[in-house]
Amino acid sequence: MRIGIFTDTYPPYINGVSTSVKMLEDELKKMGHDVYIVTVNAKELKYDYEDRDNDHVLRIPGVPIGIYDYRLTGAYPLKAVNKIRKWNLDIIHSQTEFGVGSFARIIAKQFNIPLVHTYHTMYEDYVHYITKGYFTGASKKIVEYLTNFYCDQTVNELIVPTEKTYRLFKDKYKYARNVHIVPTGIEVERFYREKLDKEELKNLKKIYGIGDEPVILFVGRLGREKSVDVLIEGMKTLKKAYNAKLLIVGDGPDADYFKKLATKYKVEDNVIFTGKIPWTEVPKYYGIADVFATASSTETQGLTVIEAMAASLPVVALDDESFRNVVVNDLNGFLFKNTKEYVKCTSVLLDDKTKLKQFSKQARINAELYSSKYFAEKVLAVYEMAINAAGTSKQNKTIKNGFLNVLKGVFNGKNSRR
Repeated sequence: MRIGIFTDTYPPYINGVSTSVKMLEDELKKMGHDVYIVTVNAKELKYDYEDRDNDHVLRIPGVPIGIYDYRLTGAYPLKAVNKIRKWNLDIIHSQTEFGVGSFARIIAKQFNIPLVHTYHTMYEDYVHYITKGYFTGASKKIVEYLTNFYCDQTVNELIVPTEKTYRLFKDKYKYARNVHIVPTGIEVERFYREKLDKEELKNLKKIYGIGDEPVILFVGRLGREKSVDVLIEGMKTLKKAYNAKLLIVGDGPDADYFKKLATKYKVEDNVIFTGKIPWTEVPKYYGIADVFATASSTETQGLTVIEAMAASLPVVALDDESFRNVVVNDLNGFLFKNTKEYVKCTSVLLDDKTKLKQFSKQARINAELYSSKYFAEKVLAVYEMAINAAGTSKQNKTIKNGFLNVLKGVFNGKNSRR
């Protein structure tokens, strides 16, 4: 199969969608499929339509939109069309609703190629980055309308990663088409502790001044919607009781806010901000932690939770639909509703080493359900469904047109005899 994946974010950009796309690409290639990527240029490729290192990757010019590293491309860059035409794609898989996603919609329609779409982002939770607090209600309605239009009117099959997102489309957006729940997979092997160099882990601890004290880990963007303040506030108790360290891996627009918050709560010595870490180095940070924690309510799935579990870390997560299918309460972690419960759940694990060890083993077992191979197989099944449905539609249209032509001929014949 010749597969075109259209995405606004792709390495060297590092985020959840970028990681998901690259992993899917690699797994599909292992299965023997030809995979082509259409994405927005990196900064150093500002005026290039080609990827210098890979003729299966087409990078088209884009401009920053003010949300992290995301860049938006023009809807129809004509210079790219001829190259895509030569790929002779069997299926197009868009990973974004706008920018490159709009381009995917145009190409699919122009070349009559089935279009599968994955909905990654709960946009209503992010409009404040653009509106700055103004017209938020109206902006959310616009986002709802545009998202529903793109997903309902222009795609053959829709993929979502969780039950939470499924319910968004079925209950709120009243989406009538098929919705396939396909949890995004990860390369679980990357995070196995036995694959990490023990000396490198020791050196990493030294760099951040970590000794034998327990380490609670958060990995993600530092935006207020991630609710990292809950974890920092919890350190007021966890510092006193265990001298625990909160290791915050990532960067974002609200990093300074969270640093000031740590100072406000007088836990700055126990809260470590690493800043942005290269994707290849992230497994090491899971390797030096004891517990993974997140209080975010804006995830569609929460890939970092699965990464943590692959690294044998029990997870303490907000009781949100995004995490309920992954974190099984009192088996591989705990779900909490507020800061007080977060502290209590984390304390249970830090107090009981036997339970911590049991949860760690179970976390590793559960992570296997989200392997990249299993994910790619499920996505491939959706591709085949879209292609088969499109083929049936074409066949029905041909039969219908043929039948109409016969009728037209009969009536024309009657008219001519008169």
